[in-house]
Amino acid sequence: MRAFRVQRPRPAAEGPLERVEVAAPEPAPDELLVRVLACGVCRTDLHVAEGDLPVHRRGVVPGHEVVGRVVGVGARVSGFAEGERVGVAWLRRTCGECRFCRRGAENLCPRSLYTGWDADGGYADLTTVPADFAHRLPEGYTDAELAPLLCAGIIGHHALRRAELPAGGRLGVYGFGGSAHLATQVALAEGATVHVMTRSPAARELALRLGVASAQGAADPPPEPLDAAILFAPAGELVPPALEALDRGGTLAVAGIHLSEVPPLDYQRHLFQERTLRSVTSNTRSDAREFLGLAGEHHLEVTTVPYPLERAGDALADLAGDRITGAAVLVP
Repeated sequence: MRAFRVQRPRPAAEGPLERVEVAAPEPAPDELLVRVLACGVCRTDLHVAEGDLPVHRRGVVPGHEVVGRVVGVGARVSGFAEGERVGVAWLRRTCGECRFCRRGAENLCPRSLYTGWDADGGYADLTTVPADFAHRLPEGYTDAELAPLLCAGIIGHHALRRAELPAGGRLGVYGFGGSAHLATQVALAEGATVHVMTRSPAARELALRLGVASAQGAADPPPEPLDAAILFAPAGELVPPALEALDRGGTLAVAGIHLSEVPPLDYQRHLFQERTLRSVTSNTRSDAREFLGLAGEHHLEVTTVPYPLERAGDALADLAGDRITGAAVLVP
C-alpha cells in the first residue's frame, strides 16, 4: 500500500514526507483495520513533520482525522463489522488506570498514545485503530467533510468548553483555520456573539459569511470587551492582546499542542480583574462523542480543500504558508 512517512523532520517547504510502498498493517486483536476514505491535514501533523514536537516514532505516518471503512476486525473486537464507516482521531490509547483516567480526564493520562505520532496514521491507504477509540460518525456529511470534525472539530469544541463562555456571551476567536471555523459555528448556534481576529483576508471573509459579528487583523482589538477567547493560531505573541481584550473575569483558552514563545505579561494589563489563561490538552472520548452528537443535530458547514494523497506534501506546505481557507483533506 501507499504511505507517506516523516523520515527526517524539517520545514514543510523542504519536503519532510517520503512516499513509500509498504505492507498493509495487521490489526492487533483489539483493533480494526480501516481503509482510508479521507484524512484531514491538521496543524499538529505539521508540528510532527517539521519537528516542533519530539519524535515518538521514527518514520511515522502522520494523519489523525481519518474517515474510513472497516475492512478487518481483530479477534477480540465486538460491536464493529466489516463495511462500517468509522472515524480515527488523535487520542489512540490511554492506560485506564491512572488517577486522571479514573476521574474522567483521560486526555491527561501520562501513558496516552496518539495516532500519527506514536502510531501510523491516515496519510496512507490503510491504517489501524483500537476499537475502543474508534468513533461512530454522524450522517449527512461526505467523507471529506467528516474528516476535519475528528480533530479540528473535537478539539475546538473542547477549547470552547475550556473557555467557559457564559450563555449569550461575547467570544473572541484568534486564528480562523480548520478548528476555529467549526468551533465558531457551535458558539453561534448556542447564541454567542463572536468576533474573529486573523491575518488572512480570505479567512475573515469566511468568518463573516458564517455569521460572526466582526472580523479584523490578528492582533487588532475587537469592537467590544470579550467574555471569553480561544487562541487557535500557534502564535504566542497573540496571548497578550487576547488577554487584554478580555472583560473582567474572562478566560483565554489556548487550543494548540504547540505555541511559539509568549512575550512577558504585564499583570495589570493582562491578568488583573480575575482574567484566566488556560491551556487545552487533547480531548477525551466523551468530548468527541458530545461534539459528534452536536454535529449530527446541527449541521455544520465544513469548508474543505481536497488534495489527492499523492500531494500530501503540498497540503502540508500550503498549510504552513497559510494558503488554505478552512481545512485541507487528503482523499486517496
